[in-house]
Amino acid sequence: MKAFIFDLDGVIVFTDKFHYQAWKKMADEMGIYFDETINNRLRGVSRAESLEIILEKYEGEPLSGEKKAQMMEQKNCTYRELLATMTPDDVTEEVRETLKRLRERGHKLAIGSSSKNAGFILDKVGLTDAFDAVSDGNNITRSKPDPEVFVKAGEFLGVNPKECIVVEDAYAGIDAAKAAGMASVGIGDASGYEKADYRIETFGELLDIG
Repeated sequence: MKAFIFDLDGVIVFTDKFHYQAWKKMADEMGIYFDETINNRLRGVSRAESLEIILEKYEGEPLSGEKKAQMMEQKNCTYRELLATMTPDDVTEEVRETLKRLRERGHKLAIGSSSKNAGFILDKVGLTDAFDAVSDGNNITRSKPDPEVFVKAGEFLGVNPKECIVVEDAYAGIDAAKAAGMASVGIGDASGYEKADYRIETFGELLDIG
């Protein structure tokens, strides 16, 4: 494999708690029931799709597109305020060392994330220079399991899909990798997904694959 493409949330960093807190604040202000079970359905999908899932519990007057846009912006403002508290300590030494060793072996590294805040997060945790390319919510129109985010990451790297391997913690991400014609590694929640080509428990195990 010439390149590794990593999902961001749940693989490199863990910001799920910030997403939950931000959506919860927005939902509470709208009087919409929202809990961690619903929040789990939002993993790996776009902001707009996440809002529609939350609105399944909405019982008020129909919402205009403008109102929905305001709600998404409200959530993102809260989320970015929480992200701003992140520091390099939010990335483990295991992750940093593994990325460093993969690059030393000649592998290209990229981020493939649905988040529009990927660049901001990488900057806060001091990993901007660790990756050769970033494909995120700012350059895609379709969320995972659509393969677009990984296909574009491969294009940014100039590497054929068959020579790319995706590291994901979500089932939808593994499905997206498959659809992109790329190999996949399941970690975290996806470590038990039978469709993953490799299944690992720790980030450092990537060195056994690469």
